[in-house]
Amino acid sequence: MKNQRPVVAVVDDDPRVLESLEELLEAADYSVRSFLSADLLLRAGLSGIDVLITDIGMPGMDGFELRDTVKAARPELPVFLITGRHEITDQDRAKGIGGLFRKPFDAQVLLAAIGDVLQ
Repeated sequence: MKNQRPVVAVVDDDPRVLESLEELLEAADYSVRSFLSADLLLRAGLSGIDVLITDIGMPGMDGFELRDTVKAARPELPVFLITGRHEITDQDRAKGIGGLFRKPFDAQVLLAAIGDVLQ
């Protein structure tokens, strides 16, 4: 029986961020599914995903709305929020959220956080 790698879905409207995170996560032995928008992820479905990483500032559904939608459907699914906009991390919606990373973030810290939620 083959051990399956954990699946991490990444949602970000910046293709460069998606590519960087794909390389990082694949090097850490995760299977990666990348999406340029929340809508594309939701259309593909949440089945088989073990962790979600989403940008906050995206056109259409933002990362906060995506997190809330995902949590309504799969409350057990760990969701990490990332943002390059530092003012967002000071907003009330971001206060007290575990798993919030400001770009540029330490890749090893993100990988450790993913490892922690998967144990």
